[in-house]
Amino acid sequence: MTRFIFITGGVVSSLGKGLASASLGALLQARGYTVRLRKLDPYINVDPGTMSPYQHGEVYVTEDGAETDLDLGHYERFTGVAANQADNVTTGRIYQTVIERERRGDYLGATVQVIPHITDAIKEFILAGTEGHDFVLVEIGGTVGDIESLPFLEAIRQLGQELGRDRAMFVHLTLVPFIRAAGELKTKPTQHSVKELRSIGIQPEMLVCRCETGIPEGERRKIALFCNVRPEAVIQAPDIDNIYNAPIMFHAQGLDVEVLNHFRLDSTDEPDLSRWRLIGERVGNPEGAVKVGIVGKYVGLPDAYKSLAEALRHGGIANNVRVDVEWLDSEVFETDEGAVQRLEDVNAILVPGGFGERGAQGKMRAAQFARTRQVPYFGICFGMQMAVIEAARSLVGLNDANTTEFGPCQDPVVGLMTEWEREGGQKERRTGKDDMGGTLRLGRYPCDLKEGSRVAEIYGSRSISERHRHRYEVNINYREALEANGMVFSGLSPDGRLPEIVELSDHPWFIGVQFHPELKSRPFEPHPLFASFIEAAVKQSRLV
Repeated sequence: MTRFIFITGGVVSSLGKGLASASLGALLQARGYTVRLRKLDPYINVDPGTMSPYQHGEVYVTEDGAETDLDLGHYERFTGVAANQADNVTTGRIYQTVIERERRGDYLGATVQVIPHITDAIKEFILAGTEGHDFVLVEIGGTVGDIESLPFLEAIRQLGQELGRDRAMFVHLTLVPFIRAAGELKTKPTQHSVKELRSIGIQPEMLVCRCETGIPEGERRKIALFCNVRPEAVIQAPDIDNIYNAPIMFHAQGLDVEVLNHFRLDSTDEPDLSRWRLIGERVGNPEGAVKVGIVGKYVGLPDAYKSLAEALRHGGIANNVRVDVEWLDSEVFETDEGAVQRLEDVNAILVPGGFGERGAQGKMRAAQFARTRQVPYFGICFGMQMAVIEAARSLVGLNDANTTEFGPCQDPVVGLMTEWEREGGQKERRTGKDDMGGTLRLGRYPCDLKEGSRVAEIYGSRSISERHRHRYEVNINYREALEANGMVFSGLSPDGRLPEIVELSDHPWFIGVQFHPELKSRPFEPHPLFASFIEAAVKQSRLV
């Protein structure tokens, strides 16, 4: 029997519903249950693929090529369960589905309305493919009170009635602010948030209360009394320095015990949290530290590179060191000649993905600095392309080398491929007239590694599979000229048409990848490229 836990948020956004959901999933796994996590997003975009990182943060890509909310990254990192297209839905996608059905005549001439047609479509999404899982955790994005969230809240209200208490539970995450001037915690925002939720027919069985410090017993009982929950079901969620301590913290507060008690399941045995304690120990007590400079376009909002930052931390865990990140705006490198000197004190340089010409020259300057100064360099997606263009200009002498993403050029070292193969030989095609959201190469693709290459040694394999999200590709026609000048094409698509990895043969560690390895990194299984990159940074730190 599959049980559903619906997780809502109130008072303010960005309280950490995704981390709370992921932590609960991890705790249930530690007790031997199978879990699946899903996210309902109330915005009208069909998916976050065309949204600015400053608006939405990182776009997380699944194995099957879905562009999803960054919370799915938390789900995967904490539970190891691979997400897919069915695990994230938006208002836009729901309405698109309903309108397509209406146009086909599926509703037999009925007047299409939010209730029941939109809410029924939401319920279909929640229930689809959940067979065989003990628990499905469903996070509702946004904040209770938002007009956009109402259809989703109505849908889970209906499901709660249809499934019954034995199969459904409502958890509400709120804020208990501390007013420093008064020296008091205030429970009123939580009371109002629950009142708002109850006004639409949902009574939460548990409250998870975000706070700077602990909540005294008196305040917990007050919250329980006014919100109609048991005091034991008021769970504290104080701020913590290390997100990977969250499962341990939530277990100490009784989160998993209360969930099991609600479903009348045995909660007497302790969950096995040994691996979480090990991760906490590694993060809390490193043997040293390295500094990595990230030269990107969206550094004003670190959530734009959420998986990247976590993958670097995983690389630090693998090497038992703390990774300090210095966020560097690539545009500054274009306007300030002396800005590149800020890379003097970093132990490694990472240039991440991005779209558009803004900041591109700055990324090339960072790649050139790493190449000439023998500093470990990791170029991901756009960061690989900029490194290849820089090498074509500086090493091969192609002064007009560029990417057609910025317009026509004499030497299109990077350009738009019109056809490629998926695993199994299936062909995919695109044209310049496709919708913006339909021109990307998305999801898992295979890659063959060159025997004797650095990446083959790092992976310990000749065949790998990684997740992609990009439009433009390095032009294979320039391979011979670049390899003659030391840039090895060490990873190719199985048909040999698409360069996936480049590396410099005469450099301590200089690797560019077309894919996004950060999406597959886990705290318990750091991605081999990030583990190796941080190892190179450790060696570099000893040379300084």
